[in-house]
Amino acid sequence: MNRGVYTLALRALAPLVWLWMARRARRAGGQWEIFSPERFGHAPSPSSAPLAAPVWVHAVSLGETRAAQPLLQALLDRGLPVLLTHVTATGRAEGARLFQDAIGRGQLRQAWLPYDFPGATRRFMVRHQPRCGLLIEREIWPNLLAAARAAKVPMVLVSARYSASSLRQAGRMGSVMREALAGLDAVLAQTAEDAARLAQAGAPAPVVTGNLKFDLVLPAPQVQAGQAWRVQLGRQVVAVASTREGEDGPFIDAIKRHAGTPGAPLFLLIPRHPQRFDEAARLLADAGLPFARRSESAGAGQDIAVLLGDTLGEMAFYYAASDVAIVAGSFAPLGGQNLIEACAAGVPVIVGPHTFNFKQAAEDAIEAGAAQRAPDAGQAVGMAVAMLADEAGRQRASQAARSWFATHAGATRRTLEALASRLG
Repeated sequence: MNRGVYTLALRALAPLVWLWMARRARRAGGQWEIFSPERFGHAPSPSSAPLAAPVWVHAVSLGETRAAQPLLQALLDRGLPVLLTHVTATGRAEGARLFQDAIGRGQLRQAWLPYDFPGATRRFMVRHQPRCGLLIEREIWPNLLAAARAAKVPMVLVSARYSASSLRQAGRMGSVMREALAGLDAVLAQTAEDAARLAQAGAPAPVVTGNLKFDLVLPAPQVQAGQAWRVQLGRQVVAVASTREGEDGPFIDAIKRHAGTPGAPLFLLIPRHPQRFDEAARLLADAGLPFARRSESAGAGQDIAVLLGDTLGEMAFYYAASDVAIVAGSFAPLGGQNLIEACAAGVPVIVGPHTFNFKQAAEDAIEAGAAQRAPDAGQAVGMAVAMLADEAGRQRASQAARSWFATHAGATRRTLEALASRLG
């Protein structure tokens, strides 16, 4: 497939993409603005003026926005103007929350990434004229990169990860993906494995700079609030964090087997996506488990088994309040969620069998004693409860988590060094 065929296919499929986005918007909430001018490369309003020669950072959704936070903050600290683009409403809302001050003083501006049509991407480049573009993790759009080449905007894939399935998919797409990757100005990979796969797919001379997620700084007020909440609670706490489709039910069944026993911990059940908060509440009610919603109660009494984490932007609070964290998204074949944040809080981690999105991080954390792997939700909950009973072992795992996190820091510094000539 060449880029012309790709564009024809994209145009033909666009109504289905928009329908999918509209359905997701109804379920997830937030302002998606699917047919807004920005989605087609235009100014949001006739009177809006772009930033002058911004560093453009694209963080597609919630996870990428959080991952990019250390790099974005470093760019802002250097006094650089920043254009931050997203595709999803959750990513845009998180960016607005994290960088409220920079947005208020006009140093950072948010926009929707245009759809990957030639005209929309060309208008985007003409309007914003970024000094460079930084794509977080794996955002490869053929027409966007072609428009950047035509506008002489250097493009860099940052904190890049590229799985074996991504490599297979790129192979099936033929020349269009190889051409897109070859057009990158630089590729900064998370691991040597990512770099090798990207080179095989056609990317130019990838270098390993590490994972930006290791440079995150947990918000001190949330950490302090979580620790104080845990002390006031007077119970051990197990976080079941970032559950995704098909995982809540098995975890609720496992929790039910332990709830009500003498000294049972409080379980924090934290769905990954806000559109599933009500579904998780319904499953808890159907199971007959006494629970409260975090959004409705700042505390948690001794009479409940589960606190449903139905708030956004509080993951540092949840981890700081926990004695053990089960990081989900890995108990169904979904690739896993980020275990690094839990380790940064010094919380021992349990992951499931499916961690291909964080393969190297998960394997390294397990080898370092910071994490353990469980085959299913039931055994994960059993392992967490057993860990609570072994205080000395839990403390060793907690220290291992902190040490492992600290050892891998520095990706932001290495990334900035690699970008120095492009930042101006």
